[in-house]
Amino acid sequence: MIDSVKIKDGIVIGKSTPFVLIAGPCVIESAEHTFHMASEIKKITNRLGIPYIFKASFDKANRTRLENYRGVSIDVAIEVFTKIRNELKIPITTDIHEPWQADALKDYIDLIQIPAFLCRQTDLLVAAAKTGLPVNIKKAQFVNGVDMERAVNKVIQSGNDNVVLTERGNTFGYGDYVVDMRNLVTMRDYAPVIFDATHSVQKGCSGGSSGSNRHFIEPLSKAAVAVGVDGLFLETHDDPTNALSDGTSSIPLNQLEEMLNNICKVIG
Repeated sequence: MIDSVKIKDGIVIGKSTPFVLIAGPCVIESAEHTFHMASEIKKITNRLGIPYIFKASFDKANRTRLENYRGVSIDVAIEVFTKIRNELKIPITTDIHEPWQADALKDYIDLIQIPAFLCRQTDLLVAAAKTGLPVNIKKAQFVNGVDMERAVNKVIQSGNDNVVLTERGNTFGYGDYVVDMRNLVTMRDYAPVIFDATHSVQKGCSGGSSGSNRHFIEPLSKAAVAVGVDGLFLETHDDPTNALSDGTSSIPLNQLEEMLNNICKVIG
């Protein structure tokens, strides 16, 4: 069992530590917008005393439709992440979809995220492990918490015991996600656990572009921290209506601080 994982700048994800927030826009829309979002979220987390890791995807390789916006090149992403790390002093996480991306990004991010659909892809897990960076594996919509022990072991057996797991709900093909809080407890036997509240309210595998039940984000987050998760994953946007990806399930930036404050009250 992995009790805790050290990220950058003294941030620790694990038991007996403050819960960590992983947050940002779903995808890099522009360098200016991404920096703005990171800066504004940092101000909020500083006021609330919440350890913060910035997240934005550079390539949404699993978009539902071919014509949907995917993101930017990896070279552009590296420039964006470097500016945020250097000027805002915030740890960075992003997801990878192909093994080669792990090595290309390892010097520019602080936590590698494995997408839910790819959590069983051995080559991807091994490549992420070999960077030496902490690895956050998102549980797939089609597996239960017990199955994730095997994913954790793939990373450990590749020489890296800095593993975090993220719960994002289950779908059974009927157009909705169901969050089984038992998975939060089960997976914590293997590694620290993050709860992804925003993806958990999307409508099925088609994702946020097809709508979501956004009003459940706060109550599900409260339930998760009450159960005892080690962190929350929340996508947020200053203009969700016009966001280029997952806007319907993103928290409006102007509502983020109040929601986080309400969540913090659950754990005192």
